[in-house]
Amino acid sequence: MMAADSGPDSPRRPDDEKKDDPRSASPTSLSSGDESRRVTDSKPNASDSDQPTKPDASAAEPDEYPHGFQLFVVVTAIILTVFLTSLDQTIVGTAIPKITNEFGGLEKVSWFGAAYFMCLGGFQSTFGKVYKYFALKQTYLASIFIFEVGSLICAVAPNPDAFIVGRAIAGVGGAGIATGGAVILAFSVPPPKRPSLMGLVGFAYTIAAIIGPILGGAFADRVTWRWCFYINLPIGGVSLFLIMIFFKNPSAAKPVEAPWKEKAKHMDPVGSLLAMGSIISFILALQYAGVTYAWNSSVVIGLLVGFVVLLAALAAWEIYLGEYAMLPPRIMKQRWLWGPAAFQFFFAGCYFLLLYYLPIYFQSIKGEDAVQSGVDNLPLVVAGCLAIISGGIIVTKTRHATPFMCFCAGLTTVGCGLLYTLDIDTSAGKWIGYQILLGFSIAFPFQNALNIAQANATNEDMSTATASLACMFPYHLPLTPPETSS
Repeated sequence: MMAADSGPDSPRRPDDEKKDDPRSASPTSLSSGDESRRVTDSKPNASDSDQPTKPDASAAEPDEYPHGFQLFVVVTAIILTVFLTSLDQTIVGTAIPKITNEFGGLEKVSWFGAAYFMCLGGFQSTFGKVYKYFALKQTYLASIFIFEVGSLICAVAPNPDAFIVGRAIAGVGGAGIATGGAVILAFSVPPPKRPSLMGLVGFAYTIAAIIGPILGGAFADRVTWRWCFYINLPIGGVSLFLIMIFFKNPSAAKPVEAPWKEKAKHMDPVGSLLAMGSIISFILALQYAGVTYAWNSSVVIGLLVGFVVLLAALAAWEIYLGEYAMLPPRIMKQRWLWGPAAFQFFFAGCYFLLLYYLPIYFQSIKGEDAVQSGVDNLPLVVAGCLAIISGGIIVTKTRHATPFMCFCAGLTTVGCGLLYTLDIDTSAGKWIGYQILLGFSIAFPFQNALNIAQANATNEDMSTATASLACMFPYHLPLTPPETSS
């Protein structure tokens, strides 16, 4: 990878760098266009001709990829960290009553979840730039450390203010982990093998998201809610140690060379503040509406208006900054990014709704406890875990992603319609079958958007493209019920 121009006002365009890169002779592409295309030996879309496609991490020398035991350890470490960040998104929900009982009062309860997701979403794209301009391994280790510090603060918090601060710090670390884990995997295996590994990562994410409420309830009822955060410390420590020993920065992931002043400009702190502000407004508006305040109250309307204004300001600011933006317009306008990003935004919305509302159906309508509702969710979990692994393998073999995304989106629509028919006396056969259908249709293509983006991104833009997709998720959390999401 060529170093970026160190001039403060003229960052080097990838088009210029590509001319100097002899590896650009055989671009790799996996398009999200109208016709599905193969990962290898495909040409860029005509609409993307303003930026030729440079080979991605496959350009690394074959002997730079970890193999055998080393690869196994690196993937295991990534899976552990993804497991932790996913677990942290859902484990607090069922422990909220115990936490509020100990701290006293409900006036700050909405921030128990919002603080984490605010920073998780607001810093995703920032970390995309951090991984571009700083060493991959060292930045990832720092992200794990920050997440662990936040978890420790939550575990020992003496009051709600300290707890909220800990959640915010953990969210910052979680943002770095989410982006860095995907980037490390992208530089650890050639593109043809990448979907299979992404399937394993998705497997860990699904398992953690489902068992989070069960573990949270079990810790809160039988030990203490503080173990919801203590559990992060040994698992994160093992992952940190494994990455430190077994992963080495590949040459393809060499940081872009630039003066510190220019690196600071590329971090785009104003963009991060605008993103966090829009997320906060959106989260609080939909959590307050119909619960704390009426939908037509000035508080809810003001928050929704603020969300739209801040989002518009963020878009204008990013366009103004150009290459210095955390979401560079040059990348965002590419069809291989905005297409999968739009798909992931709406598709993941179905996943998060099911993740929170199905346990509520079993507990509130069926009258089951947290543990039994987790057992009743097993059809969704088992089907999803099998589907996400098999989906990665099949995409690896066929080199096609788009047809599976379209087909499974249709199945998901049918499955969600079937769930709408659930009632108090719905038979077990029906809700089990509906969960199996949805577990398959949602999990099978869940990693395809990331696979498409990483197959088309250049080495230099790999982290930015990955973070741009990851920042889609936090906007779904307000759709979840207040008693669990916060």
